[in-house]
Amino acid sequence: MKKVLGVTLGILTAFGGFVDIGDLVANALVGSRFGMSLAWVVVVGVVGICVFAEMSGRIAAVSGRPVFDLVRERLGPRAGLVNLIASLFVNVLTLAAEIGGASLALELATGVNYLLWVPAVALVAWLVMWRVKFETMERVFGLMGLALVVFVVALWQLGPDWGGLVEQATRPRVPADEGVPTYFYYAVALLGGAMTPYEVFFFSSGGVEERWTRKDLVMSRANVFAGFPLGGLLSLAIAACAATVFLPDMAQVDSLGQMVLPVGLGLGQIGLALVIVGVFAATFGATLETALSSAYSVSQYFGWQWGKYVRPLRAARFHATLLVSMVVATALILTTVDPIKVTEYSLVFSAAALPLTYLPVLMVANDSDYMGGKVNGRFSNFLGTVYMVLLVVVAVAAIPLMLATKAGQ
Repeated sequence: MKKVLGVTLGILTAFGGFVDIGDLVANALVGSRFGMSLAWVVVVGVVGICVFAEMSGRIAAVSGRPVFDLVRERLGPRAGLVNLIASLFVNVLTLAAEIGGASLALELATGVNYLLWVPAVALVAWLVMWRVKFETMERVFGLMGLALVVFVVALWQLGPDWGGLVEQATRPRVPADEGVPTYFYYAVALLGGAMTPYEVFFFSSGGVEERWTRKDLVMSRANVFAGFPLGGLLSLAIAACAATVFLPDMAQVDSLGQMVLPVGLGLGQIGLALVIVGVFAATFGATLETALSSAYSVSQYFGWQWGKYVRPLRAARFHATLLVSMVVATALILTTVDPIKVTEYSLVFSAAALPLTYLPVLMVANDSDYMGGKVNGRFSNFLGTVYMVLLVVVAVAAIPLMLATKAGQ
């Protein structure tokens, strides 16, 4: 049972990467506009994050050190600082959106405006990170987030044209009423969401928090190969639900309420209640993940004591960074900026920062000084190299596509 519960680290990380507030709506929007023709991006993202998360988990288990701790050491302080600034910017943007997303879920449940929930969500999240043990935190919200499996059940109940969905996914093409730049803008955004840098920061730091050793390599891989594909499956189910309900009427999804509508149509009020619970758990879990990732990266770069496994007084600067990140993100979302738009922009910016994150992971995973006999094999290096080329292309194209399409409009 302990080993089964241990997989929730991967589940929580996967929810943060694939089904946070931006991706919940982005996948529904993509499904309503493009059908399943961008499903290949989710598959590419799942394989990519599995490749590098496995490396980062192995690094944490073998060396006892998290990824960002090695970024500065491997790239040097200047390149490490650029990586830190870029990742921190993306993390805080995403954190603001996740706080807003959890608040939107509460608005759906209560009818109370989400802005009134924002301070309460931020306060509770900070208290959870301050007082709740890491293992308890990851297991509670990782398992609660499994309520989002209701999308899979709802898709079955909606009775879609399975042949049509499969054809869209296996023979992708740009719809006649959509431009090629817009199509690839959403492809970049989906890939950026699937392989967001904070995922490996959180995952490897979480492995250190849980004191992984070489004996835990099997557990690490179980987290990767169970959690991340599950997140990808849920993304595909969300897109397929939207394609089934909205695409025939050419209606676009641009809100959380519209995103959960297919579940209500397929499963009624019980399904709607479950999906709201799942959305809250996923976005609240992503709030914890992004906030902790911000504090992890800053503390690890500067060599401070960090982590929930040490007493707060011994890691005062870590907890101070955590608190400042929460305050800044809360202030940003209280400006009434759309939390969904914030996350969509953060996905594109994260795509532009991907090579800086994953290059040192690939380098360290091949360094016998850190890894001993647990360095990458030929297949891992082949996949890692292919993805590095892909990520460089994505990083170069991300911002121009955003400007050319006016963020997918």
